[in-house]
Amino acid sequence: MKMEIRTVSESAVVCLLPAPAELAKQQRLWAFAARVGQSDTVAETVTGMNNLTVFLHHGTDPETAAKELRRLWRDTAATKHEGRLVEIPVVYGGRFGEDLAEVAAFHQTTAAEIVKRHTAPVYTVFMMGFQPGFPYLGGLPENLHTPRRATPRTEVPAGSVGIGGSQTGMYPFASPGGWQIIGRTSVALFDAQKQPPTLLAAGDRVRFRAERIEK
Repeated sequence: MKMEIRTVSESAVVCLLPAPAELAKQQRLWAFAARVGQSDTVAETVTGMNNLTVFLHHGTDPETAAKELRRLWRDTAATKHEGRLVEIPVVYGGRFGEDLAEVAAFHQTTAAEIVKRHTAPVYTVFMMGFQPGFPYLGGLPENLHTPRRATPRTEVPAGSVGIGGSQTGMYPFASPGGWQIIGRTSVALFDAQKQPPTLLAAGDRVRFRAERIEK
């Protein structure tokens, strides 16, 4: 699998994989990030969806670093990483999931069937981002892929569970958002008083459990 490596500044390099995002790619990317982070020339790494940003220590030549990154990528194999399995209780529909009916209509099925599809898989946290504690989950069934809202909401409540395109995720904090909101969980996804403060990490697995479906 070919990786594109771009120098984006005098102290940062971005490593890019082709779409789509897949578990095998992310697993190899996690292993790659672990190896890269051991280098004395690397200050920090940030893993994204199909990409890794590498921040270099001052004085490190980015072109030289890029050559070393290409070598490391060729020598890195995907490692099977199964993080913790975390069950997330969700109240679907009603005031907790205002878009559930629209998502059901889009797929020409019932709200109950959407919930059944959404709770069936075990998802994998591909990356954390957007907000502290926000998990981007891979493994959403194709029969749940749903376009984002044409008009984003100015405020999505904390704990909201949504679908955006081919992914599903949860909002740790209230914020604007354009995902289709199908439910809400009472589980805290971020707590600054805990260590680590985020409930989930890349590689963890998530299973949603329906507490009930409201109309």
